[in-house]
Amino acid sequence: MQKSKPKLIIFDLDGTLADTIADIASSVNFVLSQFDLPIHKISDYKQMVGDGFRVLVERVLPQDKSNDYILFDRILRLSMQRYEEHVLDETRPFPGMIETLESLYRNGVRLAVLSNKPDHLSKKIIESLFVSVDFIAIWGDNKNRARKPDPSAALELCRIAKANPQQSLFVGDSAVDMQTAKAAGMAAAGALYGYRSRKELELAGADYLISSPQELLSIVDFR
Repeated sequence: MQKSKPKLIIFDLDGTLADTIADIASSVNFVLSQFDLPIHKISDYKQMVGDGFRVLVERVLPQDKSNDYILFDRILRLSMQRYEEHVLDETRPFPGMIETLESLYRNGVRLAVLSNKPDHLSKKIIESLFVSVDFIAIWGDNKNRARKPDPSAALELCRIAKANPQQSLFVGDSAVDMQTAKAAGMAAAGALYGYRSRKELELAGADYLISSPQELLSIVDFR
């Protein structure tokens, strides 16, 4: 496929910009253990994240507890509280990501973040770990914004950047991200270094596949 010439690149956060999975897993597992519920491996969490914290808690609970709404609410509240306290313990940008973002910015590409992670936590991670990068917006999940794969937030970011969808690229590591891009009419780049498989990304319609953040520069035409 020919190179992309984006005016705007929208990035997912978990598994795309930063490796967040250890802090998510340890926080939720801590709460599960307090209720004598089974905990999960990090590899399991990599398959369960991406659709927001509420859906994550639905996935970690045993099947026989799926209708216990009081338990669900307690696990959700305590997991969120624990994660807020430990959100930056082990979370780091993927190697080469900051340099890649800085290069894109220097070449006139506008940058944005669109995550299904709670909005305040998305901002906390980006503002703490990506201080040298100028994003036009850092958007996470809030009650006023539809979650991915709904394309409305991605399209609003295009409007803010004064770029039409055909001039935009969405970078993410899951089917949800690829579906968001396709629904918005954007090209999609799948991050193979993230949490999901090549097969998932290909089946969801990835136009490009990158094995490292630096490879993003090889699919962008700066001319």
